[in-house]
Amino acid sequence: MDGQVSPKAEAADPAARIAALLAAQKAAWAKDVTPAHATRDDRLVRLDRMVEAWQERFAAAISQDFGNRPAVVTELTDVVPVRAAIRHARRQLKRWMRPRSVSLAWTGKPASAVILRQPLGVVGIVAPWNYPLNLMLSPLTGGLAAGNRAMLKPSELTPAFSEVLAKAVAETFSEDEVVVVTGGPDVATAFSAAPFDHLVFTGSTAVGRKVAEAAAKNLTPVTLELGGKSPAILDASVQFDKAVPRLVWGKLLNSGQTCVAPDYALVPRGRVQDFLAAVKAEVVRQYPGLPANADYTSIISPRHYARLTRLVEEARDKGAEVVELGGPHDPDARVFSPVAVIGAPDDTTVMQEEIFGPILPIVPYDTLDEAIAYVNHRDRPLALYWFGDDKQAQERVLSGTIAGGVTVNDTILHLAQDDLPFGGVGASGYGAYHGEAGFLALSKEKPVLKQSAISGVKFLYPPYGRMASFMLKMLGRFG
Repeated sequence: MDGQVSPKAEAADPAARIAALLAAQKAAWAKDVTPAHATRDDRLVRLDRMVEAWQERFAAAISQDFGNRPAVVTELTDVVPVRAAIRHARRQLKRWMRPRSVSLAWTGKPASAVILRQPLGVVGIVAPWNYPLNLMLSPLTGGLAAGNRAMLKPSELTPAFSEVLAKAVAETFSEDEVVVVTGGPDVATAFSAAPFDHLVFTGSTAVGRKVAEAAAKNLTPVTLELGGKSPAILDASVQFDKAVPRLVWGKLLNSGQTCVAPDYALVPRGRVQDFLAAVKAEVVRQYPGLPANADYTSIISPRHYARLTRLVEEARDKGAEVVELGGPHDPDARVFSPVAVIGAPDDTTVMQEEIFGPILPIVPYDTLDEAIAYVNHRDRPLALYWFGDDKQAQERVLSGTIAGGVTVNDTILHLAQDDLPFGGVGASGYGAYHGEAGFLALSKEKPVLKQSAISGVKFLYPPYGRMASFMLKMLGRFG
């Protein structure tokens, strides 16, 4: 029993269970440090089949956790992107795995060099509740493609989904390949502190700081996908009939519980009322009859519902105009109907923290430079959106701001492209995944130099003489 942990001890001490699972995965990895293409492809095939077979159960469990989330939203935002990512990885996997030849400077010749892409070992993945399948299995796809084994920690706010995911994974993979660890904050804390070879965390900036601090004690590299206040800049050249439906869709998808949702809108001052009218009409068109609309997602928990209520009340108390956009709220069903907030002071919480809900602050601006400065004076966002027809203005925004990713004349869609890396910058996170970026994030690019039988380096061996001095002069001049 040396090294084993009893089931009773595991239940009492989540860190012990996590350590035992991690040790088993590391032992299995040590027997196959760099899995062949066939092994990796088989794991991806099994993952794809699992998603297909369990899709309806995943959707039902997620809806149960939310109170109501339409199955079509889960299919659109969780299932379809994951299966697309798996197919993309399978198509590209041989190319990604191929050693890359590197040219050497003349001082290194006639040696040769390559870069080998090897798995890191065991990857830990912590996913949030808002897109629990996508944000768990997208990084897992990159991890399996790179040849790693993985331990998964879903959110405690999605217990029904977590249970279904654990069953699905257990039927699809052995514990030393992929395993799900469920539990509350104590389990999440122990998970983040485990000595993984890499840790992927998606969640809030506040929790991300704690995760990075815990991982640092083991020097575990971390990919942090956080959030922040992602702006939507509506240029003076914008056509509201084209822009507003796309903005409303991105803002209200999953009731705004999206890390890349447009958090607030910067609108030319003279067009604010026209914009507000267009938004209100579009909300009613997309979600008629609120709060009794089955296409509208509930807020995940009473605590989060109460937080959104406080955001609006504080803004109103400090002088902001609050405009109901789609109907009354339903606290019992946790249906928070969309509202706009105009003129909220900068010190209100709604203007300081990521909203993560169907509240749209509207910020008037007079010049494009003013709008750019407004974005740049705040933490760098995970996403930025620009709407308009003026190409010069578009270029000024793209070159004059920093964000994790950008969609021009739409929202969110950059996230759905597997050849575009997904990641934050600054307070919105660091590192990236999706496609080859995810493969590389969870691989070690190992440089290898292969020396030839003939080498001039011997002229630099001691004892040093005139030949060493001559060689150093040549290297200094031409190297």
